[in-house]
Amino acid sequence: MKLNKTLIALSVVSSFSVFAAGGSKPVGDITAYGKPATQHTIEANQTFADRLNFEDVRAFENNDKGLIVPLSTEARKSLNDRFSHLHKGQTIAADAPDTVNPSLWRQAQLNHSADGLYKVRDGIYQVRGTDLSSASFIRGESGWIVYDVLLTQEAMEASLDFFLENVPEGGDLPVVAMIYSHSHADHFGGSRAIQNRFPDVKVYAPHGFVNETIDENVLAGNAMSRRTAYQYGGTLGKASETGAIDAALANGLSVGAITLVAPDKTLPSGEESKLYETKIDGLDFVFIDTAGTEAPAGHAAYIPSMNALWTGEMMYHGMHNVYTLRGAKVRDSLKWSKDINMMINEWGGDVEYLFGSHSSPMWGNEEIVDFMKLQRDNYGFVHNQTLRLANNGMVMQDIGAKINDELPESLRASWHTNGYHGTYSHNARAVYNMYLGYFDMNPANLNPLPLKEEAQKFVEYMGGSDAVIKKAQLDFDQGNYRFVSTALNKVVIAEPDNTKARQLLADSFEQQGYQAEGAGWRNIFLTGAQELRIGTMPGAPKTASPDVLSEMTVTNLLDYIAVQVVATKAESVPFTLNVNVPDINEKHFVEMSNGNLNNIEVTKLSEDADATLHVNKADLTKILLGQTTMAELLKSGQAGITGDATY
Repeated sequence: MKLNKTLIALSVVSSFSVFAAGGSKPVGDITAYGKPATQHTIEANQTFADRLNFEDVRAFENNDKGLIVPLSTEARKSLNDRFSHLHKGQTIAADAPDTVNPSLWRQAQLNHSADGLYKVRDGIYQVRGTDLSSASFIRGESGWIVYDVLLTQEAMEASLDFFLENVPEGGDLPVVAMIYSHSHADHFGGSRAIQNRFPDVKVYAPHGFVNETIDENVLAGNAMSRRTAYQYGGTLGKASETGAIDAALANGLSVGAITLVAPDKTLPSGEESKLYETKIDGLDFVFIDTAGTEAPAGHAAYIPSMNALWTGEMMYHGMHNVYTLRGAKVRDSLKWSKDINMMINEWGGDVEYLFGSHSSPMWGNEEIVDFMKLQRDNYGFVHNQTLRLANNGMVMQDIGAKINDELPESLRASWHTNGYHGTYSHNARAVYNMYLGYFDMNPANLNPLPLKEEAQKFVEYMGGSDAVIKKAQLDFDQGNYRFVSTALNKVVIAEPDNTKARQLLADSFEQQGYQAEGAGWRNIFLTGAQELRIGTMPGAPKTASPDVLSEMTVTNLLDYIAVQVVATKAESVPFTLNVNVPDINEKHFVEMSNGNLNNIEVTKLSEDADATLHVNKADLTKILLGQTTMAELLKSGQAGITGDATY
């Protein structure tokens, strides 16, 4: 073995950098590219509105309840000022523009009306309207416990200032603890704002939190960053009737730095203790492990002395994602339903206050339990009916189209079970995929051509691109936008520079976006239309931030290196490598074999390894942050290699 083999792996470490939001330069006012709704879209949205009960304003009443003071200009600027020119709340909830699905428009007005500091009950307050999520402050014996700390440091700083300045009790008390409900960035990203202000704050998180956070935000982080921009309309610019109007859980994402303060304590897994009782700052909590539902690592909590149930993101005013369109591990909808059922059976007889990471709280035992049962049955429905249809021979694509027809009227009539975030269509397909995978057992779908080759043959079979575009225009004029998109997508893949096909495909995407009830669907369709017309735009969020990267374990880092290895190049340079990390007293064994990089943590270094790398974890973190390189560390003596060092 020669040293240059070892450096193949080390150079990957040195090339690692924080993911940057890519995209071409904006072209003019991107909100000006939206076309009007066609008559077919206007009629479709009017028909959709006819079955909606706009007289039910209970959610608006709950949202307004407990308001202490509306957000200040400073607190609002992280989010709401991008929507306030368009949204007015309940007064226009039933008056959707032609270019917006009327149900989604109502949800956008409901989300926009969250705007201030609210009292849930004595000792529990929320700041809502500054970010995708809400920060909840719970009074302990010596200070405040903050539950979920938003997406960005800037939004959390503004929310913290606003809370301490306006809370009617304890504004001079410190934040002594913060709790992450689960491993998604909008629940931990503002954590540095709390620690900077209160350095002694203790941090609590669910079992597996750090590993799941790294897996989601780093290992697939670059792809997910771009997909997230699609789902949340990150490149669509200022809210408009023809652009982004909502993000289902709130109007949108705050803008700023995503940070991560590592937990001081992780709670037990459900295998050890499904329900876990503990005190935080003198206050009794009963945590329920919800891993595998809304997130791979998560929990909810009951506060017995307050008869209050914190649901995290297990429940909100809408149906959640079983599969999130930005890309993430498929969630277990049956477990989701069962965990809500367990909450009902454990605390349903006593709970008087329900609050969470998104949407308004709820008050009163009867209303809360009814809400929880509908939420429970919604996830149970999509699980059970998907498998019923699958067991009767229906395949994934058809189930996605059929599932809405199976919806019981009790679920259809409720606003808070609607598919704003997770639609029944893509959630049902997620259930199918979780149990049966992507393959539908049709041999024609087992070994298809690569996309471009397949598209070229489709276009050839259909008589060439001009013939396809002509037929597609006729279908578009009749409102058949779904198949127009299917057909023209083949043309654009086969002929990326075909301007007529690109423009008509964009038009078909746009009209589907205008009709979509799901916020993610709308944003994805409209972003696709935008890119076809004017190219890729900047605005993708950067979840693999310096704080997140700095919490990567050495195992996380080695796993990340492995997904960067080009197997066909690496197969000719097999090697073994010890990695000695003295500042944290860890040892790892790395082996490149058959073009694949393997790693395992060991108790002692291998005597047979080709070489041994000695490097501190602190220096690895500096590499991740772009503050140094492996070559510089080796040259300065901060790191070293022993073994075969021929080169």
